[in-house]
Formats: sequence, C-alpha cells, structure tokens
Amino acid sequence: MINVIEKETERRTDENSLFKNVGIQLKKAADLMNLNPDIADIVSAPNNEIVVNFPVKMDNGRVRIFTGYRVQHNNILGPYKGGLRYHPTVNIDEIRALASWMTWKGAINRIPFGGAKGGIQINPREFSQAELERITRRFTFALGPNIGPEYDIPAPDVNTNEQIMAWILDTYLTTIPPSERHRSIHVVTGKPVESGGSPGRNKATGQGVVFAVMEWAERSGIELSGLRFFIQGFGNVGSWTAKLLCGAGAVLVGVEEISGAVVSPEGIDPVKLEQHLLLNKDIGTFPGVKKITHDGFLETEADIFIPAALENQITRKTAPLLNVRLVAEGANGPTTPEGDGILEERGIEVLPDIFCNSGGVIVSYFEWLQNKRSESWELEEVDAKLKKKITTSFHRIEDKREAMNTDRRTAAYIVALEYLEKVYLERGIYP
Repeated sequence: MINVIEKETERRTDENSLFKNVGIQLKKAADLMNLNPDIADIVSAPNNEIVVNFPVKMDNGRVRIFTGYRVQHNNILGPYKGGLRYHPTVNIDEIRALASWMTWKGAINRIPFGGAKGGIQINPREFSQAELERITRRFTFALGPNIGPEYDIPAPDVNTNEQIMAWILDTYLTTIPPSERHRSIHVVTGKPVESGGSPGRNKATGQGVVFAVMEWAERSGIELSGLRFFIQGFGNVGSWTAKLLCGAGAVLVGVEEISGAVVSPEGIDPVKLEQHLLLNKDIGTFPGVKKITHDGFLETEADIFIPAALENQITRKTAPLLNVRLVAEGANGPTTPEGDGILEERGIEVLPDIFCNSGGVIVSYFEWLQNKRSESWELEEVDAKLKKKITTSFHRIEDKREAMNTDRRTAAYIVALEYLEKVYLERGIYP
C-alpha cells in the first residue's frame, strides 16, 4: 500500500535504523485506518534534506570541518519545527526519523507546526565554550535562509540548551536587515527568558511527561502518590521529570546516565542528585545508592520506567527485562517495533514518544506566539495551557485506541495521520 515506506524499509536493513522504525510504525497505522495511499506516500518521505560542511577555527588556531544536518519533513500545518542536537551519533537516518516524529507531534496536539530536526555529529564535551560558540554560529550561517521565523524554527535538543539558542538567534539576526530584527526573534525557541524565551520552556518536555503520566494514572484509577519509578537519562528531560514526579508524591528508585546506573529502594532525591552530578560527574559516588549494571537497572522492580536518553533502548533483547506496568517515553524513539511487540505481549502499557514528550514543542509554540505578539506570559498560564493540550491529546488518543481496538502508539499515529490527511485532501496538490 505504501510504496515509499516499503522501498525505504527494504533499503535499510540495519535493525537499528530509526527511519526504518518510523516506516514500520507508520505502515501499521496507515493500514489499520486505510489511509489514502497518495497521502501515505507524501508523509513517508522528508520534503527537504540539507547537509552543510563548514569550517571553524579551534582554540589552537587550526581549522576543522564539521558536518551539520537539517531535515525538513513536512510543513502542511505550518512552519517546520524541531530541535538541534550535538552528539557523536548524529546521522542523516536519525535526523530523518526525528523530523518525522515532530510532524506527528504537531498534528496530535493540533498546533500549526510541521516537523524538522537537525544537528551536528560532535561530542560537545570535547570542545571549549568558545569553540562551541564558534561552531554554533558557523552552523547557523551555513544554514542561511533554510531557517527563519515563519519557515523553519530550531529549538534545543540533546546536548543543546538556551545558550546555544541565544547564539543562533544573534547570528541569524545579523544576516537580515536591521528593520526586520526585532520582529524576527521567534526564529528559535527555547531561548533564555531575557532574550525572548518563555517561562516554563526549560522544563516543558519533562512537565509534559508528568502531565501525561498523571492522565494515565487518573484514567487507570491509580493514585500517583507512592508510585515507584526509575529513569534513564538525567539531562534536561530526565531531571525535570524526576523532580516534578517526586514533587507529586512519586518515588524515584533508580537512575541511569552516562557515568553509570544506580538504584535505591528507599528513594533518591532528584534535586540532590542533580547538584551532585554538577560537581562530581559520577553518579556512583552519590550517597545512599547501589551501583548496578545496565541490565540490572532495566530489571528494577517499579511501577513506571521513563526512558529519557537516546533511541533504541527497549529492544527484543531488553524488553523482556522490564518489570513495570507503564513505560512513559521521555526520549524520542526509545522502543523498537520488536520491543513494542514484547511489551504488548507482556501487558506493559506505553505512553508513546510522539505524545508523551511533546511538551517541548507545545511550549515552543507558546513561546513563538508570545514573540509574534510581543507578549510575555506568566508561568502559571504556560503550565495551564500545556496541561490542557496534553490532557486533550491524551483523551483524543484513548478514544481512538478504543474505537480502533489497537495499541496506544498506533492510535497516536492514527490521530496524527487523520488530521494530516484531512488537510491534504482539503487543500489538494499543486498544480
């Protein structure tokens, strides 16, 4: 039925191919809902793929060439929107998948953004702050008119933050006429508040995960207070999710991050752990925890597992290890199709990434709106609007899941695809 997906799936035989996984997920939903085959072909491939090679002068005076990516998947709903990541594993296959997922997030939450993603294949820990600034600014300059406040709007992602967004903003503004600069600050979101950012954007993805878990708990008749959870990844998303869930009465019993994995049945204070990691960089030296292997970490007995790191973590090999009732996907693409099947067989529920971690793009939309309107909203207003969006989307997905008698991820895809299909059929294809 979906020629583009089937061809792409055949071409990409690597079981770790994220874009292959997107094709599998998309085809399952499209077949179940009988998606218009022309629309299926359109949304199966990115609109544009930009690869730039750019020189940067290092602190030692030498020049290095870096490669950056920006994939613009779809913009039928509005400007392309998606983060930029700095990580050694960045590649075009990964960016294609991430850009696709951004399209679904916009459609599920009914926000006027399309999907995009980008990044540079670097380990930012290997560079000084001054080098990272020059890398960021040269990357922005190399992208040129491929980004813009009404065309393609970057945001933070893995290993990028509000400081990097401020450098992108400043660099972009120097490339446009002075008379356009003050009305173009919405070229990026996730900026520092002082530079036009929104209150609540820094915690938005984690806050969205927590609102999603709250909706799941309420619908399941479960009291959130006292639920035990463990989390993979303790960066922006993981740390905020942990702090906010603990603030709601849940108990953090395990954490895995780049320096290792630890557990504590008595509970871990996420605020103290965050402070410890800022000073010590080694999670194993945090008081009151037990160091554990990766597989042992995944076998932790708890109510909820929150993958909030990188992709392909729950696979055919690791899915059987989990001993939880819910997986809440704070990361993008943490579960492979094979892993999904095992979780479903074992009765483990999943809050899928294209819904569960969409708080970041939702609040990015709020920031974009505030910039366009020259407004500044209070944190309470941002959180209330975010909660309303997450709650509405959760019930939209649940209703579709029950109506189609399918799993939650497939239902989320159907919600997105039905919306995109309607827009395409209304607007038609030019000429």
